[in-house]
Amino acid sequence: MKKIIEKLKSKKKLLFEIFAIVLIAIFSYSIAPKTLQNDTYYTVSIGNLILDNGIDMKDHFSWHVDLPYTYPHWLYDVIMSLIYNLGQWDAIYISVCIMSIILGITIYKVNKNLTKNPIVSLLITIGSMYLLKAYIAARAQLATFIIYMWVIYFIEKFLENPKKFGYGIGIILASILIANLHVAVWPFLLVLSLPYIAEYIICSVTDIILYNKIGIFFDKMALKHYKNDEEKVKKINKILEEKYRLNQKREEARKNDEPYKIRMQKNSNVKWLILVMLICALTGLLTPTGTTPYTYLFKTMAGSTVENINEHLPLTLIQNIPVMCTIIIVLAFLIFTKVKLRLSDLFMLGGLTFLMFSSRRQATMFVLIGSIILSRMITEAMQIYGSQRQTDKTFKKFINVLGIVIISCIVVVPSVKFYNDKKNDPYVNENTYPVKAADWILKNLDVNNIRLFNEYNYGSYLLYRGIPVFIDSRADLYSPEFNGGMDIFMDFINTSNISRYYGKTFETYDITHVILYKNAKIRMLIDETEPENYNKIYSDDDFVIYEVVKD
Repeated sequence: MKKIIEKLKSKKKLLFEIFAIVLIAIFSYSIAPKTLQNDTYYTVSIGNLILDNGIDMKDHFSWHVDLPYTYPHWLYDVIMSLIYNLGQWDAIYISVCIMSIILGITIYKVNKNLTKNPIVSLLITIGSMYLLKAYIAARAQLATFIIYMWVIYFIEKFLENPKKFGYGIGIILASILIANLHVAVWPFLLVLSLPYIAEYIICSVTDIILYNKIGIFFDKMALKHYKNDEEKVKKINKILEEKYRLNQKREEARKNDEPYKIRMQKNSNVKWLILVMLICALTGLLTPTGTTPYTYLFKTMAGSTVENINEHLPLTLIQNIPVMCTIIIVLAFLIFTKVKLRLSDLFMLGGLTFLMFSSRRQATMFVLIGSIILSRMITEAMQIYGSQRQTDKTFKKFINVLGIVIISCIVVVPSVKFYNDKKNDPYVNENTYPVKAADWILKNLDVNNIRLFNEYNYGSYLLYRGIPVFIDSRADLYSPEFNGGMDIFMDFINTSNISRYYGKTFETYDITHVILYKNAKIRMLIDETEPENYNKIYSDDDFVIYEVVKD
């Protein structure tokens, strides 16, 4: 009878697993955008360049002479160019949808495998994918989101049993992949291990102080020294017995988590994790880009690009209500429930929160890894405030007809809305990218003999069309930390916001032609103050092109 019951439970769990994955796939597909971001254009172009010429660490798409280029996500560029060559933007869109679905399923599987709670994992996954909606795009970060979720899983399982070498090997292979797919986030893999290492160190130091291990060591040394003095030996043994009694009492209290809101666990397997991370630190050499994995992030942070690119700016909570609500939920569980937080999770949350407030793009890692911590807290709360029997009853309610209908509505209704919002979107937004203007340039200008001044946001589209650019969204290429001295990026920033006279920039770079958004400040000033110095040779609803009049 028990075997029959277990089989029925197993079948129900399998059915729920299939049901959950289908819902996640539907939602993940619905939020995958059709309209491309600017990085996708240079990704395809660079990938095809690598396939034709290999990696020579030089730029081939701007008209600036001899700019070095680090190819920070060369492998992703190649993969995306191969996909593009199969079916152009249709294939790119399909790949984004597939990657979005894989990410959703990954978040669910990792959460479920670590918390053993499929219902909470499903709901957390849908919430996480919603929070990540703005970051789902044909960019290298989408691939690294998936990899980092599995890295956390590998670390957690490796710490449970380091004899299962597959998890350690998985971490190392993930490090090699990230170093080639998206070098800018490769150092983050090493950062992910720090909360576990910090917990181990703090537990070790605490044990030494709390359990008076140094004092016990000296007492034992004294025993050996006074072994012939019975009175002193008796006195020292009495002191040791009292210390052992107190230590045993403390250990029992710690095992039962009685005096702590934070749960500390000294996991000796962390020593093996440190060894794995040392190996991972060497995998940065397994790329065709030299020392780029070790220098790229440092150079980027040392430059001025992070202060002028929107996704690198600090996060303001009032402008990101979903993230603010997530933080409130975590705090509510910690303050108003008996749920205990692992010290490593506390360090992880604290570190990710700091990174998120420093750079809004790090909200993605806060959501991804925070989903595991929140799932763990909710699952523990269910265990504290209800029995396993009640949890099983809740699970049964969710897999009956009514439960399936309710969950389906929660997921499918917004999915339909998101799909309807995007289904008629173009792959290339002609209001954002100069499609018609690029057609005109290619037909009427000698692109190899002009020096075109363009704006940052659509430079990647121009180079995709084969038009050499002044700047594009490869910000590192145009900063002195990477190119050896030319601060093209800040010259553009200062010119576009009129803190520097545009004519001075045009003279410095010997600009022959200028393409601008119609609402650009420079365009307004040119038309109002010196139209005689610039011939307007093209205009449409969104863009205008000038030819600079030379004396």
